[in-house]
Amino acid sequence: MIELTLRELADIVGGTLHDVEDPAVAVTGAVEFDSRRIAAGDLFLALPGARTDGHDFAAGAVAAGAVAVLAARPVRVPAIVVPPVSATDRRALALEHDTDGAGAAVLAALGRLARAVVDRLVAGGLTVVGVTGSAGKTSTKDLIAQVLAPLGPVVAPPGSFNNELGHPYTALRATADTRFLVLELSARGPGHIAALTEIAPPSIGAVLNVGTAHLGEFGSREVIAQAKGELVAALPPTGVAILNADDPRVAAMADRTTARVVMVGQAANADVRATDIQLDDRARARFTVHADGKQLPVRLAVHGEHQIGNALTAIAVALACGATVEDAVAAVSGAEIASAHRMDVRTRADGVTVVNDSYNANPDSVRAALKALVTMARAGATDRPGGKRRSWAVLGEMGELGDESVLEHDGIGRLAVRLDVDRLIVIGTGRPAHALHQGAVQEGSWGREALRVPDIAAALEILDEEIEPGDVVLVKASNSAGLWAVANHLNSSNTPEAAR
Repeated sequence: MIELTLRELADIVGGTLHDVEDPAVAVTGAVEFDSRRIAAGDLFLALPGARTDGHDFAAGAVAAGAVAVLAARPVRVPAIVVPPVSATDRRALALEHDTDGAGAAVLAALGRLARAVVDRLVAGGLTVVGVTGSAGKTSTKDLIAQVLAPLGPVVAPPGSFNNELGHPYTALRATADTRFLVLELSARGPGHIAALTEIAPPSIGAVLNVGTAHLGEFGSREVIAQAKGELVAALPPTGVAILNADDPRVAAMADRTTARVVMVGQAANADVRATDIQLDDRARARFTVHADGKQLPVRLAVHGEHQIGNALTAIAVALACGATVEDAVAAVSGAEIASAHRMDVRTRADGVTVVNDSYNANPDSVRAALKALVTMARAGATDRPGGKRRSWAVLGEMGELGDESVLEHDGIGRLAVRLDVDRLIVIGTGRPAHALHQGAVQEGSWGREALRVPDIAAALEILDEEIEPGDVVLVKASNSAGLWAVANHLNSSNTPEAAR
């Protein structure tokens, strides 16, 4: 964060100083909500948690080096105390367990602080890039950050830090030296993305797709499209909107912005277009990119055909930021996964390949992961039965699908059979898990081809007993299912090779 005095901070967030001897003392470090990570010069955020309240750790944070605390009430150490927020804002910003609204008040103040800092940095040359979509936000954000790195210092969120806390928290990581701030924007309903764009107004906005993630909260794809389009609607006339030409709902967002529109995809009208697509034995794409009147070969290091659209978006962002086509292609070809548990492909010493995509799941991302799985299996050893490696899909439930949950899970089970996945293990006891398993059974998979087990331990027992050298195993579910433990176990069962 840029250096600010406590008096400046209080004026920005609309707070009052308590127990502060010298208002001219400056915060020279970061803004941090975990007291265990406080360093000298930081500002500590007093936020409520599941079992504890950040206000209770204020004294410890100051003792560890924090200059002051951003709080909703006095804490007997130097603090900027912010006022309560309205009932409407509280509903929009309230954290889980935020029983007295303290968290909403601190979050609202954090947003005001981030906006003030971003405005100053933009005036000094910072470019803010926003990415949204139903699937692929984090992977694309990581690609964009790596493609922009040759042009100057980049700040991007760790993992999927993309909500009312993660968005301003990441923005405040930017300093006077930062040239690019790359942010992903999530939403649980209409208006959420618009609110995030107020915190850090983007000049470049990319929309990847409109799928069924969070369908239970939005109600329909049309409402999801309306919400995702809030990003391009927030762009200035001097900005750039990067839209997926292959998704009609995204392409239609061109009418919602006065910014310059750049279409990406495989469609004939795409400005940044992919042709001649091929996948290798690890589902890494090779293709020709057409952009700015040039045609260049691209060979991705990340896995899955769905990464083509993500890479095209990253290239388009780089071009909008001043990169040449040659430099953008070179950078995206060298980019790797940067966030944990997302299409992390590792091959053990015995030839078993583990595809750890366990961070999150929705119908679109599961379909993409299953297609990558069978691509890897079909490119396997010719001495195996059917000329391919045996494929396993270890799947858990997909969350936040509302009334469509059973239908969507059923569809994934049926797709696994249609794609000829050899073994399906469904983990869970709820209706969605049952629907996923039954979809596979009714599509034509029975016996031990498709099994449903109650928990991770039961799944590991089957895998440890039946997995064979050369098999390919996909592990995927919503993050709350914790299926990363399955991937970690499989990878630790045999020494993985360094190469991915």
